[in-house]
Amino acid sequence: MAEPRAKSGLLKEMSAEFAGTMILILFGCGVVAQVAAGELTDPPGGLGDHDSIAWAWGLGVTLGVYVAARLSGAHLNPAVTVALAAFRGFSWAKVLPYALAQTAGAFVAALLVRWNYSEALAKVDPGHTVKTQTVFSTLPANGNPALPVYEWGAFRDQVIGTAILLLLIMAVTDMLNTAPAANMGPFITGLIVVGIGMAWGTNAGYAINPARDFGPRLASFLTGYGGAWRDQYGNLYFWVPILGPLVGGLLGAGLYKFFVGRLLPTELPEPPGRAPRSQS
Repeated sequence: MAEPRAKSGLLKEMSAEFAGTMILILFGCGVVAQVAAGELTDPPGGLGDHDSIAWAWGLGVTLGVYVAARLSGAHLNPAVTVALAAFRGFSWAKVLPYALAQTAGAFVAALLVRWNYSEALAKVDPGHTVKTQTVFSTLPANGNPALPVYEWGAFRDQVIGTAILLLLIMAVTDMLNTAPAANMGPFITGLIVVGIGMAWGTNAGYAINPARDFGPRLASFLTGYGGAWRDQYGNLYFWVPILGPLVGGLLGAGLYKFFVGRLLPTELPEPPGRAPRSQS
């Protein structure tokens, strides 16, 4: 009976990862579509800007984590799943199923955004070009050819950005450290994404999540964005926000373990004077 139960448990976890990632992308891609539609307002730009994008992505993370956390731990990101398998004992056998569920959730959410904003996107960008491709997936310099960032510059950016993300996630989920209390972990995680978006969003659009980029990229390709796999220079680009975050996630989690995690006190009682004694 153990094997059927294990399979049932994995399906529940995958379902939660699907739902949580779907919520993340509904808010994330949705806000970028709304900002793109703002080009039609008078004056242009009346439906949001870079800051609203950063905040909505962060809120999407927070809400997605609240949706999925009880069943799956709410990874919502293959880079998180791989890092937890490497450094926190998460089962390697679950890495691929989690990644598939996350990517599927992102794909379905992007299709909903594409459908809902179809009229606005067709008006703003009739050819469905790189101009609005950033609604769904990332590009070097957010598609701006005036900023000379290419594949390897964007790859560097994704490694660094995801390393920051995983270092901080490892910190705020480490119960031997000062982890957020009162179920505030998802909120703090969302703030981490807001901060990364505001500080590290220029060179590559802060995908920091392979599922977040590949799922919507595939959805856009299947619905009219023929150049979805390439950047504004015509170079094959889709691999950058997949490989960069996977490398960066391992790097960030490793840095946390080396500089902090391995040095933390154990779960044994603290020495006298190190921690306050209970007064009860």
